[in-house]
Amino acid sequence: MARDLQSIVKRSRREGYALHPKAHKALVKRSGPPGQQGTDMRRRPKTSQYSLQLREKQKVKRLYGLLERQFAKMMNEASRTRGQSGVTLLQFLERRLDNTIYRSGFAPSRPAGRQLATHGHFTLNGRRTDIPSIRVAVGDVIELRDHGKNTEYFKQIDVTSPAPAAIPAWLKVDRKEFQVTVTGLPTRDDAEPDIKEQLIVEYYSR
Repeated sequence: MARDLQSIVKRSRREGYALHPKAHKALVKRSGPPGQQGTDMRRRPKTSQYSLQLREKQKVKRLYGLLERQFAKMMNEASRTRGQSGVTLLQFLERRLDNTIYRSGFAPSRPAGRQLATHGHFTLNGRRTDIPSIRVAVGDVIELRDHGKNTEYFKQIDVTSPAPAAIPAWLKVDRKEFQVTVTGLPTRDDAEPDIKEQLIVEYYSR
């Protein structure tokens, strides 16, 4: 499957947003876009509405690790679903298996959650799955497979992926048993607060 192999720090600088925990420090040191032109504020063009829409779309797409076709397809589905399209889009993104693993505290980042899902470390309702984009539903149970419990990563889970300060209300996590139960659906407040989803809706409505 195709992936965006550009440095996560460069992508974060391009969007002006930390797309990965390790990018926070880099943005403090160099917050401008990558390349020499990013250091000269006078050379930056004025920001148009289209530019704002594009950058917000790119930011969210990269934050959740999707390619353009995947993201556009999800936006199209969200626009056909009852409710606010932007909020529905974020709900779909939050319900991805890789994001659910990350939100549950079993991965330190979304890319790490994607890797764990791709390698088939978890089961979904008792069945092995290696599809990180699969969308979880209320009542689903995600559980670490037996062989995964014997890996150094999960033996030292409190070091490799410390428990987050707060678990989203739509997830019930049993960290000792490496089990996650989906008890509800994510709300707008469960997604990143500084996402401007309306700009994404406007971008695809052009």
